[in-house]
Amino acid sequence: MGDIYILMLVALTVLAVIDLVVGVSNDAVNFLNSAIGSKAVSIRTLMIVASIGIFFGAVFSSGMMEVARKGIFVPSQFYFNEIMIIFMAVMITDVILLDLFNTLGMPTSTTVSIVFELLGAAVAMALIKIGGSDTETMANLGKYINSESALLIISGILLSVVIAFTVGAIVQYFTRLIFTFHYEKRMKYFGAIFGGLALTAITYFIFMKGLGGTPFYDDIKHLLVGNEFIIIGISFVFWLIVSQLFSILFKKNILVLVILVGTFGLALAFAGNDLVNFIGVPMAALHSYRAWSVSGIEATELSMGVLAQKVPTESLLLFIAGAIMVVTLWLSKKARSVTETEIGLARQGDGHEKFQPNFFSRLIVRGSVNISQAFKFIIPNSVVDKIDQQFQKPVVTLPKDKEYELPAFDMIRASVNLMVAGILISIATSFKLPLSTTYVTFMVAMGTSLADRAWDRESAVYRVAGVVNVILGWFSTAIIAFLASATFAYLIYLGGGIVIALSLILVGFLLVRGYLVHSRKLKEKNKKRYMKRAELITISGVIEESSGHISEVIKRVNKLYTSVVDDLASHDLNKLAKTEKHVKKLNKEVNELKEDVFYFIKSLDDASVKASRFYILVLGYLQDVTQSIEYISSSSFRHVNNHHKNLKKSQINDLKSINEKLKELFDQIEIDFSEKSFQDLSRILEEKQELLNHVSESIDNQIGRIRTEETSPKNTTLYFGILLETKDLISALMNLLQLYHEFYVLEKKKLGNN
Repeated sequence: MGDIYILMLVALTVLAVIDLVVGVSNDAVNFLNSAIGSKAVSIRTLMIVASIGIFFGAVFSSGMMEVARKGIFVPSQFYFNEIMIIFMAVMITDVILLDLFNTLGMPTSTTVSIVFELLGAAVAMALIKIGGSDTETMANLGKYINSESALLIISGILLSVVIAFTVGAIVQYFTRLIFTFHYEKRMKYFGAIFGGLALTAITYFIFMKGLGGTPFYDDIKHLLVGNEFIIIGISFVFWLIVSQLFSILFKKNILVLVILVGTFGLALAFAGNDLVNFIGVPMAALHSYRAWSVSGIEATELSMGVLAQKVPTESLLLFIAGAIMVVTLWLSKKARSVTETEIGLARQGDGHEKFQPNFFSRLIVRGSVNISQAFKFIIPNSVVDKIDQQFQKPVVTLPKDKEYELPAFDMIRASVNLMVAGILISIATSFKLPLSTTYVTFMVAMGTSLADRAWDRESAVYRVAGVVNVILGWFSTAIIAFLASATFAYLIYLGGGIVIALSLILVGFLLVRGYLVHSRKLKEKNKKRYMKRAELITISGVIEESSGHISEVIKRVNKLYTSVVDDLASHDLNKLAKTEKHVKKLNKEVNELKEDVFYFIKSLDDASVKASRFYILVLGYLQDVTQSIEYISSSSFRHVNNHHKNLKKSQINDLKSINEKLKELFDQIEIDFSEKSFQDLSRILEEKQELLNHVSESIDNQIGRIRTEETSPKNTTLYFGILLETKDLISALMNLLQLYHEFYVLEKKKLGNN
């Protein structure tokens, strides 16, 4: 019987390693974003500092394992076999859930996930025990669960979201009023004071939070507790002197040191305290197994009150865990995706928005605009003008091919992010209030973004939508973690080893699938051929950069049109649904290119007006093409989805005939544009009228059928719609070819004159 528990320990060990990888990939957002977004130091330097913080935080952590053992449930109320089921269910759920959020590129809380997974599995097992008892009822659930801890954690989540956002916004607003965006001069006079304050806050955070779980904390606790103000005073004087010397000796901005120390502090606290989220459960399982193996008592009879005792230090395991976390930090691509989400929402400049507006974001932005307008009536214009001057952003001029090097926000905001997050986490720790470091750091970053006016009228509705989506994701984390963990616990209780094996196979499948999905997204992102603004200063540049993209669009339209015709012929709803999905994706990509027109034109030289006009026309014709195929696809899907009659055989034959001619046209265009060979465009243009005439003949044939045999108005509507949109598609395509043909003739004349 013991063999099953050894296998469970092995499985838990493997899951712990995987959980470390997926957990670090998500929680890296907590300590990397401020430094990455501000570009205060090189990525290499930043990663080294964060790695040192993570490693020391992991190696010296020990006392933080209590939550996995007795923080959520009462261990003495469960037997060894039941505890192992709870732990297996928790780890399986945690790996799946965190990897899902990593694949989506969304930050979530590893603390909240592990807490609600423990709660869900423990509740499920408690209900099983109550159901099998003749004397217990639902009223006895409280003796199995630490309900006070659960309620305290939930309240901590709600409070941390609101408080972190509010405090971050207030501190950043007044910091910006003092230093402005042109802070270099003022930093010469007040930089040492600001650096002293910021570094003092971060140092206090490192001692009170980062070292709180270390094995030697009890040895120095008497020096820290009760002497907070003395520590703060000494730290401020020390860092004030260091800040001044740093600026004088190294001739560098003190904010660089603030950001580095702040990143180290957050990384140290993350590893030292959040490590429980990844290996706390497997370590508790190991200690449970050791206690059972020497007890001589049956697994179904040994109460696990031993878990309420002090956790022994496992130095080797902590060392290995720290090493895995550091390696993951350097190699994880998903960590970069999660980081990009927060930086994208916090960035000062414009760009492509990841999230689409929703009802809540529109409502919030509309209300904020109204409140802002109301304040303008109350506050004197002179004061408003003075405040606006403090928020005037500097105009940074860079070579056009270097614009991507601009930071997402400046070092003032990065320093405030780290300082405020550290202070809030330290205060919560001192009052023993549970919170999520992810929630605090994210909401502080969002608050400082709002105060810095990074969310203007152009971007606010998208950024707020992103924040709303992330917050909803947080609460869904708790619900999903609870339900999934409870379900796994119940299934493992029923099926034992077979269910565990199947669950591990499911974990492997989902991890591989998540990796493939994420890799595909990265490839698609890299494959997107957004016009390189710096190189598009002539029509030739536009031609060179856009031809391959046009070839790709035509290739996809060709395939999509054929799919619609074939799926209509077979009346296949599922295939039409898939085709419509691909059509919408194509249309979205072309729309994104059109949304980029403003930045493209703004980045060009004054002598590049013709290139701008050419580029706009190209995108306009491409959009016409994709809109036509979108209409054809959506109307066909809607027709079949509403269970209308099949198109008649004569109608299908006409569409297939048109499709064959279009396929020949599309194939030739795809080849010409992929090879950038435009000498054959004149021949294709000459066949334009023949194509349009063929479509017109099909329209005439349908008119004849209506007068003699056609009895379905829905079929007629669909058929005419497809034919008319096909005519529009051909016309837009021919206009695009005409544009490129004129360019080819013009270039040929230039060569002849030379």
